[in-house]
Amino acid sequence: MTFSHAITHSAISLAVYGNSCVAAFATPLGLNPGTYDITAETLLPHLEENLRYATTRQRHCLGTQDATTLFPILRHEALAGCALTNGQTTEEHHEYAILCSNPATATGTARLTVYAAAIRGVVENKMGGKNMTLSQRINGTRLGVCGEAK
Repeated sequence: MTFSHAITHSAISLAVYGNSCVAAFATPLGLNPGTYDITAETLLPHLEENLRYATTRQRHCLGTQDATTLFPILRHEALAGCALTNGQTTEEHHEYAILCSNPATATGTARLTVYAAAIRGVVENKMGGKNMTLSQRINGTRLGVCGEAK
């Protein structure tokens, strides 16, 4: 399986939150803790039209999160050892750079906006040594307190 097929296959089958961990370098976000309905849309523009987009939607209990954990694509095996570094932060807006243990893996940026009852973000990657870019957008809406049935 080629790299682009592997990342395509995995991006399409990504769950929004798994049990895998990525080393975290980013500062915690001040999210309003609770259950969030989170949609993650992955865009792989270099692929054929029918394979370009992968969207997942799940509900998760979030608290004070490291920004890296909010983007499922950063837990993909092709980005192992990559995390978001401390960046510029205001009360609502956060900007980060992607730092990988192997600098040839990827470069990129992430931007997040945290609202009282929502979170929005985008991560944009350029895979190292490849002419391949990808991005992932997340949109999360707070539904209520963790553990409450909706």
